[in-house]
Amino acid sequence: MAMSQSHDTAALLQEILASVKSLKLDQTQLADTVEAINGRVNILAGVKQSRDGIVHDAAVPSPKIPPMAASPNLQPMASSPRMIPKGHHPRESVHSIDGSGTQANGTSQSTSPPPRQSSNAHSKIVITTHPEQADPLPNHWGNADATKRGPVVVARSPSTIRRRNAIGAHGGSYSIYYALAVASQQLNTDHKPDYTNTEPAANIGPFPAWGDPKKIVAMDPFGHLAPWLYKDIIRDENVEIRPTIAVTRAHMKVPELEEAVRKGRLVPDGKICINPQGELNVTKFAVEPVWYLPGVAERFAIDEGTLRRALFECTGGSYPELVTRSDIKLFLPPIGGLTVYCFGDPSKMSDASVKLALRVHDECNGSDVFGSDICTCRPYLIFGIEEAVKEAQRGGSGVVIYFRKEGRALGEVTKYLVYNARKRGSDKASEYFKRTENIAGVKDMRFQALMPDVLHWLGITKIDRMMSMSDMKHDAIVQQGIPILERVPIPEEMIPEDSRVEIDAKIHAGYFTTGKVMTYEELDQVHGRAWDDVDH
Repeated sequence: MAMSQSHDTAALLQEILASVKSLKLDQTQLADTVEAINGRVNILAGVKQSRDGIVHDAAVPSPKIPPMAASPNLQPMASSPRMIPKGHHPRESVHSIDGSGTQANGTSQSTSPPPRQSSNAHSKIVITTHPEQADPLPNHWGNADATKRGPVVVARSPSTIRRRNAIGAHGGSYSIYYALAVASQQLNTDHKPDYTNTEPAANIGPFPAWGDPKKIVAMDPFGHLAPWLYKDIIRDENVEIRPTIAVTRAHMKVPELEEAVRKGRLVPDGKICINPQGELNVTKFAVEPVWYLPGVAERFAIDEGTLRRALFECTGGSYPELVTRSDIKLFLPPIGGLTVYCFGDPSKMSDASVKLALRVHDECNGSDVFGSDICTCRPYLIFGIEEAVKEAQRGGSGVVIYFRKEGRALGEVTKYLVYNARKRGSDKASEYFKRTENIAGVKDMRFQALMPDVLHWLGITKIDRMMSMSDMKHDAIVQQGIPILERVPIPEEMIPEDSRVEIDAKIHAGYFTTGKVMTYEELDQVHGRAWDDVDH
């Protein structure tokens, strides 16, 4: 018996050892493949520059990335001389987009078309890096002291590339337009932002959740103060550090709010609802995502390696450092962010002694902006704004949070394909989710697990009234320790006729309602409006 157990243990150990060796081999092969690609791209880049006649200007010093001590087999990072591109214009001239303009002394320049622009990239393209090749600034995520926590650094400028402690790029999906501006030479990569007078228009925090690495994993709690908190690092170490949050104040004008005043649902007070036209005072917070990868993985109950690999592969291999830089724990993903609209005194959002009304809304361009009646999105958004304003007028706080998750984060193209399938079919409420799953393979990709982070950042510890029927939003917030005292469904009179398919299907699937939940047979009788002409 004992010999049999010993034999089984030995076999198990041998199996584990074989698995570990296989993993090490896979990692080595991956690193070799990346290095091979890196070398090939650098060769091609050098060939193209030779063909285009790009030469290094000796008047411009070549920024160096000094190699660090490494193993004998490790190649140091190549230096990156800055190329002076064709068609480069001196800073003294002011240019229009077509290349014409005036000199600093006011004289006119030639209006002839600019020559074809060549790459202004460095001579070497760094596809990826490894831990031994860099010296990232420390970032101790979850430390309540901003100085000890450290900044988020993601820029790839020559003075910053070795100090990065984050993967990705600023601006989310807009980073692609930044690349276009650089490639077309509309933007000088040497530009340094001037943050004079850009400080937040309202004070926020700090709150206890800012120092809890389990409460905030999808945004930088110090992102609105970064250029000022870390100004010494920016100045003394020449490191590029940008904000990922901005706070401003504005007026809001929405046609339905003027109607709400006219019908008596909203009453102008001169402070929050300014006038009979329903114009509102609002404080706005724009937030770009910053993911702490270990925390994001934990929220989704997966391991960090699985998350990193999926992010790498499903973005077309755009971020190889996700697999080569396990020491970097931060990722600025190429997705849209969120905007907080606060009505009333922003400090009251964190005041548990007053009531708070909240609407968490996911983007729907067709309805929110253009008034499509196939869904309840715009009506529910308007209802949320009205209720938030009323709560603020009663001395509490009203908040609307708008997430860029178009079409349940499936995108507008997928959403329109689903619309076509519905309208060319029977468009029954009983088949509402099936149509989406047939095309996308999943009914919803909004994954509300990360949504509550912004509530923690705002210092919200309870929600008195939540204008939402979503079970996913409710469960995500409650699971993060924020109680919801009352859930408020959209009023029946605000539901467009053609959106009955959507709302009845959602209620049947588990959305909150104070009304009736239909049986499947009743749901099968709910039909949307048909196209008058399917060929239009």
